[in-house]
Amino acid sequence: MADLFAGMDPAPTAAARHADNAPLADRLRPERLEDVVGQDHLTGPEGAIGRMVAAGRLSSMILWGPPGTGKTTIARLLAAEVGLRFAAISAVFSGVADLKKVFAEARDHARAGQRTLLFVDEIHRFNRAQQDGFLPFVEDGTVTLVGATTENPSFELNAALLSRAQVLILHRLGQSALDQLLTRAEAEMERPLPLQQAARDALIASADGDGRFLLNQAETLFSIDLPEPLDAAGLSALLQRRVAVYDKDREGHYNLISALHKSIRGSDPQAALYYLARMLTAGEEPLYVLRRLTRAAIEDIGLADPQALTQCLAAKDAYDFLGSPEGELAIVQACLYCATAPKSNAAYMAQKRAWRTAKETGSLMPPANILNAPTKLMKQIGYGEGYQYDHDADGGFSGANYWPDDLPPQGFYEPSGRGLEKRIAERMAWWDERRRAIQAAGDDDGRS
Repeated sequence: MADLFAGMDPAPTAAARHADNAPLADRLRPERLEDVVGQDHLTGPEGAIGRMVAAGRLSSMILWGPPGTGKTTIARLLAAEVGLRFAAISAVFSGVADLKKVFAEARDHARAGQRTLLFVDEIHRFNRAQQDGFLPFVEDGTVTLVGATTENPSFELNAALLSRAQVLILHRLGQSALDQLLTRAEAEMERPLPLQQAARDALIASADGDGRFLLNQAETLFSIDLPEPLDAAGLSALLQRRVAVYDKDREGHYNLISALHKSIRGSDPQAALYYLARMLTAGEEPLYVLRRLTRAAIEDIGLADPQALTQCLAAKDAYDFLGSPEGELAIVQACLYCATAPKSNAAYMAQKRAWRTAKETGSLMPPANILNAPTKLMKQIGYGEGYQYDHDADGGFSGANYWPDDLPPQGFYEPSGRGLEKRIAERMAWWDERRRAIQAAGDDDGRS
């Protein structure tokens, strides 16, 4: 069965895999790359890994994904697929001495004609200097590096290392893939899980895309002699875990957080409260929800009502102070405030426009009149010359130019005219009118 075992490390030997005392997850480790579940976008014929295996040549890569999605499994199977020696280290337990030993062994094998696939688990835990140590061995082909990380490589790995490795993203396992894992577990144990269908769905939901966690939970259930199949409530009590109570057609908490965010954006407080309740009663981490509410406050409300951000941050402080369940009321209040606030994405759009222009014109100097001149030389070459102190100007507004000489004034921020932004728009329009009048007067003085 293809695509059935992502999230489980492959066993070193078939004997160990089928030993009676081996954990269920180990006994169900895949033996072929096509048996990995949930990662067809990488391992399939059209995927990056599938193409490399078909060509018989691997490039160094970083496997980025949540726990239990098959990173270690894929690395070990890749070595077998293309005939490379497999070596593995963990950045959690390894230091410089371990790296030197691994590279020396790889070099010895390379001289004998045997190339090495070096798998580095939790590679982001190596510091910058240690990461730099990989470069010469990757460049000269001593090792083909396959690193695994649960953290964003853009933030955790050196640019030099990233430039020499392809970043491949593994997906969290969906409901279908997790259900297949349970089916194979039942075949291995030669009996069905002692669960009603609703409890089986709840068990899958509780795994949150982690195949190994799901099989560990299943192994616990197989080890207990139960008089009759459990319902969802009985499962939750037995495993001492708040099992998510999602609808059967649920595809993950990402769908619910998206629904919550879009309900807030659409100014529907009733729907927003419903999705908030769905997430919190299912055991979602409250701080995760608060982060998304804060994002909505700055992306979809912004300066139309700046208090939305204050409400979200206050809700976070209140929850930290009170805990559950009392602190959840503060989350409810922040959610309702955001849903009923006037909406504007003007700041969000302004950021995107400003960032784009900054990337295109990042080398332009600001005009000399607004540059500081702390030295005599800088004053001599015109830094700060002609600067107008706005507080001394008529109306507290000088109308001076603040843009680089080679960049005309841009219009990044366009207030929506809703909520507080209506007043901001009026204020900006007044400044624009004054600026034009001051510039026109300056032009007239120049002509005279």
